[in-house]
Amino acid sequence: MSQLVWLLDRGAALVTYPALYLAVLTGILYNTEPFGVLHEAARRIHIELSVFAMVVTLLHAGLGVLDAWFVVTGQVPAPAYSMPYFLGGVAVGAGALLMLVVAVLGFTDAKRFQRPWGPRVVHSFAYVGFAFGTIHAAAIGTDLPGLVRPLLGPSVAFLVYVLLLRLLVLQGTPSNVTAS
Repeated sequence: MSQLVWLLDRGAALVTYPALYLAVLTGILYNTEPFGVLHEAARRIHIELSVFAMVVTLLHAGLGVLDAWFVVTGQVPAPAYSMPYFLGGVAVGAGALLMLVVAVLGFTDAKRFQRPWGPRVVHSFAYVGFAFGTIHAAAIGTDLPGLVRPLLGPSVAFLVYVLLLRLLVLQGTPSNVTAS
């Protein structure tokens, strides 16, 4: 049973992070018309992709809690790294989940909070949740170092690049400056 939970947890994680990544990427492109065809594609898939990402995130979280329980109670061998490191990674994952759930609740019903939240606040929680998720993937994903670590840096750098490009486009900075 515990081996099946471990495999399902890792499988869910391998679907969760790319889904969250694509949800963030399409969210960046969603309201930026100058991105043209990328903007149009993002408008078609962002919300559905975000819902899918949240569903697999919840699946991974549920399986992850069960897997962590098996580790903490000694029903399965401890990971190759220390128990405090493992528990720290689990805590960061819980922080990611909390931020994403708050973002979803803010998106689906902004009036549930004391003051209604606008899209910037809601998406700020989503970005923080994604950042925590990235740290979680780097920390706990050490059982797949050949897959996780080489991909995280460049993929996050690309998101930062697109975010900065979006900022420049929205501020009206020309993307192709010609000398007169």
